[in-house]
Amino acid sequence: MLLKVKMLGIDSSGKPAVFLNKQDADDLGITSSGRVQVNSKGTTVTAIVNITSFVKKGFVVVSEEIHRRLDLKRSDAVDVSVAAFPKSLQFIRNKLAGKKLLYDEVHEIVKDVVGGNLNESEVAAFVTALHIQELDLDEATNLASSMVQTGKRLNLDAKTIVDKHSVGGVPGDKTTLLVVPIIAAAGLVIPKTSSRAITSAGGTADRAEVLMPVDLDINEMKNVVKKCNGCIVWGGSLDLAPADDIFVKVEYSLSIDPLLLPSIMSKKKAVGATHLVIDIPVGRGAKIKTIGEADLLAKDAIELGRRLGINSHCLVTYGEQPLGHAIGPSLEAKEALEVLMNKSSMPDLVDKACHLAGAIFEMMGKKSGYDIAKEILQAGKAEKKLREIISLQGGNPNIQPDDLTIGKHDLQVRAKNSGRVLWMDNNLLVSVARAAGAPKDKGAGIIFNKKRGNKVKKGEILYTVYSEKSRKLSRVEEILRLENPIGVGDRMEMLIHKVKEAPVVKRSFMLER
Repeated sequence: MLLKVKMLGIDSSGKPAVFLNKQDADDLGITSSGRVQVNSKGTTVTAIVNITSFVKKGFVVVSEEIHRRLDLKRSDAVDVSVAAFPKSLQFIRNKLAGKKLLYDEVHEIVKDVVGGNLNESEVAAFVTALHIQELDLDEATNLASSMVQTGKRLNLDAKTIVDKHSVGGVPGDKTTLLVVPIIAAAGLVIPKTSSRAITSAGGTADRAEVLMPVDLDINEMKNVVKKCNGCIVWGGSLDLAPADDIFVKVEYSLSIDPLLLPSIMSKKKAVGATHLVIDIPVGRGAKIKTIGEADLLAKDAIELGRRLGINSHCLVTYGEQPLGHAIGPSLEAKEALEVLMNKSSMPDLVDKACHLAGAIFEMMGKKSGYDIAKEILQAGKAEKKLREIISLQGGNPNIQPDDLTIGKHDLQVRAKNSGRVLWMDNNLLVSVARAAGAPKDKGAGIIFNKKRGNKVKKGEILYTVYSEKSRKLSRVEEILRLENPIGVGDRMEMLIHKVKEAPVVKRSFMLER
């Protein structure tokens, strides 16, 4: 069927989509969420159908994805026909029935996800099947390999490429801002791609963006790495393992994370990593609750890395409270910069960063990796390297901690009694920071005066919440009227709470990449 093109600038999140008049759809024999092939000048794109009354008969509204791929003009006409039924749907049904997927089946599913041949409910069905039936290591390997092959790859002329990753769950984890320049200053190549916040108060890309542009394309990233050994860029602009970005959106909406390891490993394989250190924070309030659970995850990560040709080590780290004394993009970037400049000690942040960097050095055959990392940090070599990275990525290499903008509105939270800080609720602290505006408002967040084990006197400031907009502090106050994110007392009480009727259980969920 020949239809005239209409373009309304509709962004369908990278998935090809068309909007048809109901009569045209009936003539084609297609229903909403069905698939059509859109052909123009010998190039064909498969698209998901939407049926609406605002499109006139004889016209088709195309999404920006189709507009770009077919290079359409407003006066163009395209041939629209019913697309063949995707084979991948049968493979998804097989997984829902508990059958193991082979490589070709996994690859067909991933290819259709990236190509936009599956609608949102079909992708959700696949992710749900992986969650219910669970992935074995063969399927995880096939998924990771297919996710790499259906995207771009970073090709660097380096025999050894190192990387680090955290499974997430700890607020204020700004270690990448220290680890990357430490590693790069030692002469190792570390092309670090990072995510923006999904459920946290700030992803690494959000923190780094306070200091420099992070939305580089793959050629710009390559040029930066070749000149200074390292970079910190947003992975969403690179088209590396693009299926993962689609899967993450579904995982987030369903609060499940069955693709954790394939997601991590596909991104690392796509940048050519040969050696990888994975940080697995553990404890109450972290994503991974027990050391035993962390060890099982580490076992699978190491084996999956081996199958993909990535020498992987895992560090199980303490995750029961925020790292450092800051949560929120600008506050965290400021803290990291102060540590790099030796203006602030921040023992827990320095210790974790040096352990991660040190583990990479030891994978390279060095002894006392922790000490090497700490010497590079204390000698100012890491600061110099970060400023070089900032400059090459288009930022101001002379930026100072006080140059970073912090929210001008604040709320001080004081201790209601004396004692010690007994616990900190990571999830609730993230909720407070997000209510204040983080990560979208870069200057929003929290500064802690006290952390676990610290002595506290009644009336002392426990923490200060910063916001760029005063009305957002009202939302913070509402949260704090109902819940307390920091416990202060003389001893840990045995009673947590009483349950007198069937409670409505709200499960916490953290999804970070």
